[in-house]
Amino acid sequence: MRASRTLVTLDEVDAGDHVCQLLERTDDVVDRSRAFVADGALHGDKVVIVGPAFHRGSEFASLVLDPARLDGTLLAAMRREAAHADREGFRSLRVLRHVTLGRRAEPTKQLLRSELDLEEFAADTGAMVVCAYSGDFDLPTAQRIRCVHPHHLGSSPGPPAFQVYRTGKEGWTVSGIVDSEGADAFATVLCALLAQTATVRLLCHTVDFFDAAGMSALADAARHLPDRKVILEGTNETVRLAWELSGFAVPDIPVVIAS
Repeated sequence: MRASRTLVTLDEVDAGDHVCQLLERTDDVVDRSRAFVADGALHGDKVVIVGPAFHRGSEFASLVLDPARLDGTLLAAMRREAAHADREGFRSLRVLRHVTLGRRAEPTKQLLRSELDLEEFAADTGAMVVCAYSGDFDLPTAQRIRCVHPHHLGSSPGPPAFQVYRTGKEGWTVSGIVDSEGADAFATVLCALLAQTATVRLLCHTVDFFDAAGMSALADAARHLPDRKVILEGTNETVRLAWELSGFAVPDIPVVIAS
């Protein structure tokens, strides 16, 4: 079963990992990621680099994609390349994605949704996906980026209050605390998941608490689209009691809280 973990170097990236690499402004993304990309030839992986600024280092890649010029979504492109890689005899797909954030920019809903797509893709196919972020971003931005990656590189300050990542074919693990600081990001994540399937199963064995904002985000997201349902499994007694006492355990909120 996949589990959240911290990597010391990109040499530790394994099959099915979806890694967040936060870079300093002075870091060179090609230099920092060269070994990961170059190792594709050693292990028989098809290397795909995603990012408009990759010129150096592309000699190690089978394909370089500019996300602004894709015909369709990034997920669709990744699935096509995974199918091609299988037919071409590669072991797996090895993806390096570079995202540059502008000054004081926060990750958009589209960015969080694309990361969820890549998370599901990595978990379902066994591909190795490293998302390298550079540019100007503050601590809240870094936390939102990391909350949709189960794996991260290094000891960056201020880990996210919660994480969401794929666990098996039927569910998503949620860990930590969903509070006012992370409620908007959590709502975005949940709405994105509900847009893809009628029932979203959240495994909450490692969730400590939802505060009032977190519960409101959960309720609003569950009602965002018609005929959708959210099932929370493994919730602790505190979460179940808070949900009931806050008045959210009503028929018009399609959320099932289970032990």
